[in-house]
Amino acid sequence: MLETLRNAWKVQDLRKKILFTFFIILIFRIGAVIPVPFIDVAALKSSVSGAENQLFSYLSILTGGGLEYGAIFAMSVTPYINSSIIMQLLAVAIPALERLSKEGEEGQKKIAQYTRYATIILGLIQGTAYFFYLKGSGFLTVAGAGARWFAGFVIVLCLTAGSALVMWLGEQIDVKGIGNGISILLFAGIISRAPQAAAGLWAWINMGTEGIIVAIVTVIVFLLIVAFIVWMTNAERRIPVMYAKRVVGNKMYGGQNSHIPIKVNMSGVMPIIFASSILMIPTMILSFMSDKTTSFAKILNLFSVQGAFYAVIYFVMIIGFAYFYTTIQFNPVEMANNLRRNGGSVPGIRPGKPTSDFIQKILSRITLMGALFLSVIAILPIFIGMIGDGRYSSISIGGTSVLILVGVALDTVQNLESQMMMRHYKGFLD
Repeated sequence: MLETLRNAWKVQDLRKKILFTFFIILIFRIGAVIPVPFIDVAALKSSVSGAENQLFSYLSILTGGGLEYGAIFAMSVTPYINSSIIMQLLAVAIPALERLSKEGEEGQKKIAQYTRYATIILGLIQGTAYFFYLKGSGFLTVAGAGARWFAGFVIVLCLTAGSALVMWLGEQIDVKGIGNGISILLFAGIISRAPQAAAGLWAWINMGTEGIIVAIVTVIVFLLIVAFIVWMTNAERRIPVMYAKRVVGNKMYGGQNSHIPIKVNMSGVMPIIFASSILMIPTMILSFMSDKTTSFAKILNLFSVQGAFYAVIYFVMIIGFAYFYTTIQFNPVEMANNLRRNGGSVPGIRPGKPTSDFIQKILSRITLMGALFLSVIAILPIFIGMIGDGRYSSISIGGTSVLILVGVALDTVQNLESQMMMRHYKGFLD
């Protein structure tokens, strides 16, 4: 990776793209520490950083700390990610959107525009919910009903504008920078928590022998997890394909062997995002309840991020969403038809339905492996966080972050390599 970055830096065009990307990241990080008016930042930060507030601690990691500062970019990329997920689901459920997604570049532009509108709407909803949390917890610096509602209008407006600006910054990286803009900003937000993680390791070391052992084991497990994620992300199952020879005019086409690559982790981190978004709802409802001793509150408390019940449900939901996401992204019947139209076939398998059944069988097995991989990576930090009677509970929210960091890093390096290959490829004329 470092060699790829060094070689890319030597190319003037790529160097400009890299510098532009870092400039956008700098703006993003500045916006993540500029507080919105009428918020008691000190009290809010103390509450969000507390071990008892697991939901907002988790969201704070994904937003790069903007949530605990009550910053303009407190919502970060979460409204855009949620709107993208909603549009993908609607494209499967609504035939008009499905046709639009298949209309090429113009259709994708329209869907992107709908995603922007959905981002603004979700930004308003999340900003409003955030304001009611601030108001109910006493984190506003104004008193009186009229003043509070005016403060609410300003806070929601600033947060929504911040969400729109983050979305625009991500699109600028797509056009003028390197990699996927929203993923890069999400990466920057998570990596900004590295100093705090290092401080946590140092605090464990100061606990004594037990803390030193836990810190060393945590670092070793982290490195092994990163290596395992890289290996599984690049792993693929190759289905051999043989093309028949055919004569067109005076030329002969086909007669070659190829393969269909199927990624083991085809769905990426999307199943984890789906599952965690849904499992956040009970914890979010519990955080807004004033009386947490009722039976309903106790049921909601079962979904604690550090609990075994949460880990089991999380495990099952990730597997389910992995199959769901793969189903909407990969169509074995369509692939089998394309092979038959182009004169291709899988050796030993008849064209048509037998080929689609064969691809579906392989896809199911590969998806199960990828889903188990995601589930284990997601829940392993939760069980590690249970060690020591909750003293090391901060580890329990790191699985998703590691997956996102490694995935974005690999995608960005591959993007750089492909762009360098295009600039160094001389073509057939030389």
